[in-house]
Amino acid sequence: MRISLILPAKNEAEGLRRTLPGIRALLPDAELIVVDDGSTDETATVAREHGATVLSSPYSMGNGAAIKRGARAASGDVLMFMDADGQHDAALIPALITRLEEGYDMVVGARGWDGQASVGRGLANGLYNRIASLMTGFQVADLTSGFRVVRADKFKEFLHLLPNGFSYPTTITMAFFRSAYGVAYHPIPVAKRLGKSHIRPLRDGLRFLLIIFKIATLYSPLKLFLPTSLMFALLGLGNYAYTYITAGRFTNMSALLLSAAVIVFLIGLISEQITGLTYLAARAPEQAGPKSD
Repeated sequence: MRISLILPAKNEAEGLRRTLPGIRALLPDAELIVVDDGSTDETATVAREHGATVLSSPYSMGNGAAIKRGARAASGDVLMFMDADGQHDAALIPALITRLEEGYDMVVGARGWDGQASVGRGLANGLYNRIASLMTGFQVADLTSGFRVVRADKFKEFLHLLPNGFSYPTTITMAFFRSAYGVAYHPIPVAKRLGKSHIRPLRDGLRFLLIIFKIATLYSPLKLFLPTSLMFALLGLGNYAYTYITAGRFTNMSALLLSAAVIVFLIGLISEQITGLTYLAARAPEQAGPKSD
């Protein structure tokens, strides 16, 4: 089983000096790829000094873009992703690989509360985990962890879905759950990062929420449309009850809310059918297998 280890890096020279020696000592035969996302420091130089293949961008394209570039260039059967800021301990790699060999398709290093950058980030990540668990129907222990190992063929199925920003873990996690690929979580400690974080809590937090809803809509639309329809229906019935008691009549607002409930529900049903047909069409070539002469 050939392993390709991919580290997206933007101005992470110091982090790479701490991370790469441990990786090389532990996995001397692994393919090591550092994607230099428009760094202005010695990131590329440090990576080459430690024998890594360096993919450099002329300007910053984003963490997700770096992940996609690295995954396309990787030749391994298994892809390992780590942050280059020194937070992830290379000594934990064998534990994640062992879990993968148990039959999972992706194993994610799950941070505890002490591994969060701040109280605000911890609360936000907890909220994201709960929403993602509700949307997918599975327990999501760490939606945004950048330390994970995954089977290359399955990961590459979703490259077109991955955004260029800081939310690729969110997208790939939800896509795996909704596609019935096995996902496991392994608890990991996290060290204090070297350098400054490139994540902006408000901007990227809203982006994470939008991606959660986007992936949920892509794979299971009724999980969004049905609760919304029920909300309009309850509002319509509540408004009707109030106006009937107080004025003895059925108002236009009640009619509008109840109509909205029906329309949203029907849109959800149509979306569910479209999703099913799209997924079936995407799987048809794989199920058919190679053509015979």
